[in-house]
Amino acid sequence: MSTYLVKETFLTLQGEGMHGGRPAVFCRFSGCNLWTGREEHRAQAVCRFCDTDFVGTDGPGGGHFRSARALAEHVRSFWPSPGRGFVVCTGGEPTLQLDDAAVAALHAVDLEIAIETNGTRPVPAGVDWVCVSPKAGAEVVLERADELKLVVPQPGAEPERWVDFAADHHLLQPMDGPDRVANTAAAVAYCLEHPTWRLSVQTHKDIGIP
Repeated sequence: MSTYLVKETFLTLQGEGMHGGRPAVFCRFSGCNLWTGREEHRAQAVCRFCDTDFVGTDGPGGGHFRSARALAEHVRSFWPSPGRGFVVCTGGEPTLQLDDAAVAALHAVDLEIAIETNGTRPVPAGVDWVCVSPKAGAEVVLERADELKLVVPQPGAEPERWVDFAADHHLLQPMDGPDRVANTAAAVAYCLEHPTWRLSVQTHKDIGIP
């Protein structure tokens, strides 16, 4: 029996990517394999631009869940209506914890499952939507995804390196931070010049939702 460590669980609108604007329960698992999540270790991290707190289990809706069923029932409790719901499993890196048992349990409570992963670990079979976001310096082991969402700019992970990756959708997402305006302009220009790519913006930050 697995124990699942969750930083936070909340209902919101998906703010980015192909499901942008869609109501979703976010289940943010604790932990990542590309950095510890602690500021004192950021300079040594593989991914240094992460802006997400995934350390511990003390966030709203967080906790320890001692079975897949307990995890699934917890996540389902955030969906506001009968019928099929939608959960986004994220992190950190959710593949460190999301396993076959959790996928089966989430499906058993009538949840469609999406995952946001860095692609460095296999995704359990049965996940309904896979969004991979490659990070420079980290080997991607996934061979395909529904959606590839590349944060730009990333030296060593330029769009031309990923244009042939087997994904149904290729998206560029401007990196947040002090250069956000310039990064957005550059991403827009690249998409216009290379229409294989589509722009993804973090609308949830602009409208003030999680």
